[in-house]
Amino acid sequence: SIYSDLTKLYSVVIRAQKALIATLVLLAFAVCGGLNAFAQQPAGKSQEISDVDGQPVLIKHLPDYEKVQVGAVFGTAKADLEKSIGNHGSLQLLDFPAGTEYVTATYPQGRLLIVEYTNPQSSLDADAKILQYIASHPESSTIYRRIGNYNAFVFDASDATAAAALLDQVKYEKTIQWLGEDPYILKRLERYMVTTSRDVMISTVLVIVGGLAASVLAGIVVGFIFFRVREQKRAHRSTFSDAGGLTRLNLDGLSE
Repeated sequence: SIYSDLTKLYSVVIRAQKALIATLVLLAFAVCGGLNAFAQQPAGKSQEISDVDGQPVLIKHLPDYEKVQVGAVFGTAKADLEKSIGNHGSLQLLDFPAGTEYVTATYPQGRLLIVEYTNPQSSLDADAKILQYIASHPESSTIYRRIGNYNAFVFDASDATAAAALLDQVKYEKTIQWLGEDPYILKRLERYMVTTSRDVMISTVLVIVGGLAASVLAGIVVGFIFFRVREQKRAHRSTFSDAGGLTRLNLDGLSE
């Protein structure tokens, strides 16, 4: 009886061991398959995909998206960008940290390029480098502007005004909403108070200076008019006497 019980217990342990080994093997295959699938994902996959058509959201921010979406090029690698639009000096300064995306399309005004960074600091760093490069290497055919976290270019532009109008159509429509208390609310309030105080001081100084200038100008005008009126009245007088119409000695020959 004891022997049979031990035999049954042994068989149960063996079956449990086999089931555990099979489960571990299947789990290992699943993990390996997931890693392979992750490694084989395309490098140009966007972090924001539209739920409607599966297109990257950045593409939809192109002006006249419906007309240029066929020829639009989206990517996340700097090497692919250079292959798409050629070698431009300002592009050599751009860094593409993880999460950076770009989209480019051809318009009658030129080739539009929008580079989106994941944070304002990276966009500001790129903006400073680009502005410095443009200042030292001016190109009339390249129009640049920073729009939100977008660093937007128009290359091969034949008309600077038309290219600037094209950049005006690029809108940065993303907003940040904190789930809890905004950690930067004190900084924003401080900035608001400083800005408001500065505007009030400037307005007060302008009002005072403007009032003084207006008073001086009005005094000059009134004094000039009064002087001219007195001069005209004096010009029509034949003689002058300081006696006020009283009888006086005609020592100076002015009295009639």
